Amino acid sequence: MEVAFFIFGAVVGSFLNVCIYRLPEERSLVSPSSRCRHCGRPIRFYDNIPILSYLILRGRCRDCKERISPRYPLVEALAALAALVLLRRYGSPLPALVAFVFVCALIVVTFIDLDHQIIPHAVTLPGIPLFTAAAVLVMGLSPLEALTGLFSGIAVLYLIALYYESITGNEGMGGGDVNLLGMMGGFLGWKALLVILPVAALTGAAVGVVLMLVKGKDLKYAVPFGPFLSLGAAVHILLGHRLLPLLFGGP
Repeated sequence: MEVAFFIFGAVVGSFLNVCIYRLPEERSLVSPSSRCRHCGRPIRFYDNIPILSYLILRGRCRDCKERISPRYPLVEALAALAALVLLRRYGSPLPALVAFVFVCALIVVTFIDLDHQIIPHAVTLPGIPLFTAAAVLVMGLSPLEALTGLFSGIAVLYLIALYYESITGNEGMGGGDVNLLGMMGGFLGWKALLVILPVAALTGAAVGVVLMLVKGKDLKYAVPFGPFLSLGAAVHILLGHRLLPLLFGGP
C-alpha cells in the first residue's frame, strides 16, 4: 500500500508541474502534451517518468541538451513523499487520499505564488466548497466546525489586510491569500488557524527579514504569503493533533 501511494504521489506530482506552469497563463492543462521549454519538442513518454527520467537524462533535454529545471523532480518527490506521509498519518486510504488532494492544492499554490506572487482563483474558489464538504463527509469535522473555520479564515485575513492598508496605504495581501486561508479553515477547522497563522507569520517574517537584508530592500518589499500559509497548514496536518491539546487541554 505504501509503495503504491508513493508511486501514485509521484505521478500526480508530474501533473502538478503542469498546473504550476500553465495555470498562471490560463492555458489548458491537458493539451498540448508536455514539451521542452527550450526547443519545444514533445517529451517522449519514457522521458516523462516522474523523478527517474530526470536522473536518467542527467537533468537535460534529450533533444536540445538544455538543462531541465530541478523543480520538476522536486515537485514530484514532494508529492510522492506527501502521499506516503499522509497514509501513515491517517492510517486509512480514503482520508489520506482526500488530505493528499488538499496538500496537492497547497503545492500548486506555493510554487505559483513564489513565481508570480498570485494565488490562482482556479484553485481556491472551487477548493473552498469542495474541501469544506470533504472535511464533513470524510475527515470527520462537524458542519459547524468546518463552516466556522471557513468564515473565520476569510474574516481574519480580510481584517488584517484592511488594517494594514489603512495604516500604510499599501495593499498588504490580496484576495488570493484570503480565499486560501478560508479554504484551509473549511477543511481543517477553526482551531487549525491557531497553528497556521503563527507558523505563517513567524516563518514569513523571518524569511522576509533575511531577503530584505540580502537584497537591500525596505519594509515594503513584497514577500508572497501563500507559501507560509501552506507551511502552517502542513504543520497542522502533521502535528496539530499534538499541538492543539497544549492550547485547549485534553489528551
